[in-house]
Amino acid sequence: MINPGLQYPIFGPEIPCPHCRQPIPALTLTDTYLCPRHGAFEADPKTGELIHLQSGRHWRRWNNEWYRQHTHPDGIRFEIHEALDRLYTQGYRATRVIIARRYQDLISGYLERSTPWKGQSDQTKPRLYGLPVEFSPDPLDEPCWEVINFDLEKEPGVPVRYPYFRLFE
Repeated sequence: MINPGLQYPIFGPEIPCPHCRQPIPALTLTDTYLCPRHGAFEADPKTGELIHLQSGRHWRRWNNEWYRQHTHPDGIRFEIHEALDRLYTQGYRATRVIIARRYQDLISGYLERSTPWKGQSDQTKPRLYGLPVEFSPDPLDEPCWEVINFDLEKEPGVPVRYPYFRLFE
């Protein structure tokens, strides 16, 4: 008799679709989940990633939320821009962006740099969409930064993490 746990991909018999959050079933004896709206997603047991077969986009999961793993600077910049718009429509203003360190090389060429005024610190501070940018701590210190892409700090100083799929509700 086959162990029932081995009949499903690594994330179990059902997951929320990374795009629409609707529950999608696993296809038994495969590594695939099938969303009626968005097509097939394959679970990679070696990397722990979910891959959308049609587009090749990769997601990883942290605390039961899916986060898209970006390979191009426009993807992460677009995601941050959408999250800023969403925060603004909720009546909040972001004061800082903390981006996962793994994106530092990818996005550094797109950050705004300013020359400090007289009497100010001699360090230039990178900015994105007018907000100061910092990069995350090492993932060995805070493992969530291996998966999540960025945090927005809003006015009262509360970080707001954005899973990719929530941007398109």
